[in-house]
Amino acid sequence: MKFPYEWQIGWRYTRAGKRTTGNGFISFIALVSMSGIALGVAALIVVLSVMNGFQKEVRDRMLSVLAHVEIFSPTGSMPDWQLTAKEARQNKEVIGAAPYVDAQALLTRQDAVSGVALRGVDPALEPQVSDIYKEMKGGGQLSDLKPGDFGIVLGADLAANLGVMRGDKITLVAPEGTITPAGMLPRLKQFTVVGVFESGHYEYDSTLALINIQDAEVLFRVPAPTGVRLRLKDMQRAPEVAHQLARTLSGDLYIRDWTQQNKTWFSAVQIEKRMMFIILTLIIAVAAFNLVSSLVMTVTNKQADIAILRTLGAQPGSIMKIFVVQGVTIGFIGTATGVALGCLIAWSIPWLVPMIEHLLGVQFLPPSVYFISELPSELVPGDVVKIGVIAFVLASLATLYPSWRGAKVRPAEALRYE
Repeated sequence: MKFPYEWQIGWRYTRAGKRTTGNGFISFIALVSMSGIALGVAALIVVLSVMNGFQKEVRDRMLSVLAHVEIFSPTGSMPDWQLTAKEARQNKEVIGAAPYVDAQALLTRQDAVSGVALRGVDPALEPQVSDIYKEMKGGGQLSDLKPGDFGIVLGADLAANLGVMRGDKITLVAPEGTITPAGMLPRLKQFTVVGVFESGHYEYDSTLALINIQDAEVLFRVPAPTGVRLRLKDMQRAPEVAHQLARTLSGDLYIRDWTQQNKTWFSAVQIEKRMMFIILTLIIAVAAFNLVSSLVMTVTNKQADIAILRTLGAQPGSIMKIFVVQGVTIGFIGTATGVALGCLIAWSIPWLVPMIEHLLGVQFLPPSVYFISELPSELVPGDVVKIGVIAFVLASLATLYPSWRGAKVRPAEALRYE
């Protein structure tokens, strides 16, 4: 296949050697520009992949405890929760529903005291809306929460803070006391620790405790569950499904999805991701506009060639096209190399980072400081395409001014001293 002469000359300038004075240096500048684009693209892909992985890891650990959507009554109890669950299941996105009771309490054992978020659950239905049953440690099961036995399941950090293990007794202090002739006395109830779960998210592992929903209704004197928790096919559609349920469910109900429960954290992550994208895109822009100096030097060095082409009948548009082809080729190779390198590194992070930690004897993510102990990575094709397109467009824009200068070269002036 025979390409137009503009393309052939542009490609020849891209790989020019040292046959002509200055060509070697110009090629070196072009190589530096190409390498800068590649490194900028690779860095942006790796950073966004790590941020996506971190967000996904923390989000998944949150949602192993939280429901995708919660429906509750403003009165504090929902006697007709079965009807609400049935109506919610008519939405095709809803795949699980379970009742719950929410309350606050104190847990004590000897001198240790800890405030907890207490959740009454139905052990038979809870696996439909959360993954806590998969995160049980030490042989305990969620099914051990039998009504009337007053068993309790604690988060791993909460159990460690209280110094209890499976089988130990612990005292629960309800916030609402009992009125007696002697005054207000706190309501105390002894529970048996039947299991410990570890979700990997410190906020919940250190504050959440589960009991049987019937025990919760008796202890806190509520006639019915607080509400219903739902699980969806696609958790990303939780806000949309919540709006749909608000229109279809009967009764005066409040509906809250998981993005609202952790809105501040997710908003902070999104802002951070957006700012990192902008900052690293500026690095790509700096590398891309290094092409300007490379192409300007090429135009200056090739003025005689341009003059000869013009005397042979080449139009200014053809001259401009030659240098556009050169710059676009450099930008394309740099972008493609950066995309390949970035995807390779992002894909290798799960085993590459542990290897580096082992060799250097350091730990980049201490579990005591961060939610997770391993550096996660999630390569999102949409981000890769967006980064590649932006880098290539910036590199292409950088070719316009030098190409325009090349098209303005006057043959007579260029050949005057040749």
